[in-house]
Amino acid sequence: NHTALILFTLTLPVFSFFIAPISNALSRKHEFEADAFAAKHTNADDLVSSLVKLYRDNAATLTPDKLYSAFHDSHPSASIRIKELKRHA
Repeated sequence: NHTALILFTLTLPVFSFFIAPISNALSRKHEFEADAFAAKHTNADDLVSSLVKLYRDNAATLTPDKLYSAFHDSHPSASIRIKELKRHA
C-alpha cells in the first residue's frame, strides 16, 4: 500500500528526533568505556596527544554546544574525553 509507505516516510523524522539523543548518549557512553579501556592498557598521555592532533587536523571544535551535541554528536567532545583520559592516567 503506497499510502502506508508515504505516511511512514513522513512520520519517521518525528520519531528519530526523539530517539537521536538517546542513541547518541549510548554511543558516547561506549566511547568513554573504550577510552577507559585504552587508558588502562596503554599510555593515557599518548592518547590525549593523539586525540588533540585528530581534532586539530579535522578542524573540529573542542567545546561544542551541549544541546547540539545531544542531538548530533555520537562521540563526546574532545575536552571531555581529554579530562576523562587524564583522570585515568
